[in-house]
Amino acid sequence: MMKTKHKQSVLAAAAALLLSGCSLAPTYQRPAAPVAAAYPAVPAAAGATANAAAPASAGKPAADTGWREYFPDQRLQQLIATALEYNRDLRTAALRIEEARAAYNIQSADRLPTLNGTLGGTRARTPRSVSATGQDITSSRFDAGLGISAFELDFFGRVKSLNDAALASYLASDEARQAAQISVVAEVAKAYFTERAFAEQYRLAQQTYEARARTYKLTQQRMEVGASSRLDLRSNETLMETARVAALTLARQRAQAQNALTLLVGRAPAADATAAGAMASDADIDAMSAVPEGLPSELVARRPDIRAAEQRLLAANANIGAARAAFFPRISLTAAIGSSSPDISGLFDSGTGSWSFVPQLVLPIFDAGRNRANLNLSEVRKNIAVADYEKTIQTAFREVADALAARSYLGDQVAAQRAVQDAQADRLKLLQLRFENGVASSLDVLDAQRELFSAEQSLVQARLLRTTSAIDLYRALGGGLK
Repeated sequence: MMKTKHKQSVLAAAAALLLSGCSLAPTYQRPAAPVAAAYPAVPAAAGATANAAAPASAGKPAADTGWREYFPDQRLQQLIATALEYNRDLRTAALRIEEARAAYNIQSADRLPTLNGTLGGTRARTPRSVSATGQDITSSRFDAGLGISAFELDFFGRVKSLNDAALASYLASDEARQAAQISVVAEVAKAYFTERAFAEQYRLAQQTYEARARTYKLTQQRMEVGASSRLDLRSNETLMETARVAALTLARQRAQAQNALTLLVGRAPAADATAAGAMASDADIDAMSAVPEGLPSELVARRPDIRAAEQRLLAANANIGAARAAFFPRISLTAAIGSSSPDISGLFDSGTGSWSFVPQLVLPIFDAGRNRANLNLSEVRKNIAVADYEKTIQTAFREVADALAARSYLGDQVAAQRAVQDAQADRLKLLQLRFENGVASSLDVLDAQRELFSAEQSLVQARLLRTTSAIDLYRALGGGLK
């Protein structure tokens, strides 16, 4: 009994060895990250204040901060949730995963033998002219059995390497889907705040146009009684129409921004999704900008696009093993067991059993350099995958560094632009008082109105730029997945 168990264990171990085989793939070593150990320091700008950048330790890492926590705006959360369900790019990425999973399952099936059941019959007539008996002969044969067809004994790991490559490709597609999700979250947020900025600029332009229209009418009335000149009337008309052009331009840009947002979301947003709300407040932008950057080495674990590039590198590395195994003999096994009978009724009678065992060894002798070319191709593709992996890391490093530079300067830029707006508003008030007292001309007032309108529009743009740069930093650090 003990000998029987020992024999079964040996056979099981031998079978496992045959199925697993060895691997001729190169030992994988992750390439060193071709970036500096720290992000570049941002030099202080002239006139910079202590509020230029949010403290790096003020928040959680981006990868640990869910998008619902990062974006507190309820309408934006609704849009992002809808986009994650209906965005066509994400849907395509999910289908790519299904495609890669099916390809992996197909490749995995090659590691196990395929067992087929067969049932067939043959009926043939031999004419007397060729019959050994000189008589017409009609014969029948029926066969039934189970068989294994051309199962490769993977001694040199060719099938295993192909299976490893398919698995890595599947994992790469899953990482690519996660990277696509992060991009969709960031792009929806940027499109939403861009639409809100256009709405804010349009509101300012509309208010400016209405105010200038009232001024134009007053100037027109004053001219009719001789209190104003035709030059004053035309100058006011120019400012009024300029504000009208700006309002119409911003209305068009806002409509186009809404269309872009609809495309990202995947379907038309709810009626109130963009009809209300405002740009992010300065406090919200400060909180968004407080994401700590960490170290460049942490990007390898945080960013799905880098992990996807590494999985593609692993797949290319495994394909080298399959190409190397092609130089060695390939052993396949075909076997069958069943029964044969001239009558179907006696197919399973005693004495009708049959079997066949057909091992085959194929040794490559001359292939006109095909195997060598396949190996060279696999090695070149691995080198391409290495370069792609390194470029992905460098791109991620650059994106984070750019966002950090923007974080360092845009806070002061917004503060400076707000100071410009306040100064222009105060200047306009003073000139209006001087004009009413006959000290300043109407042209000075008109010029101050024009400068104030430009400062108001620039402040909205600066605040939008700071918002989108904070979103870029969040995305670049791997946030937006949860």
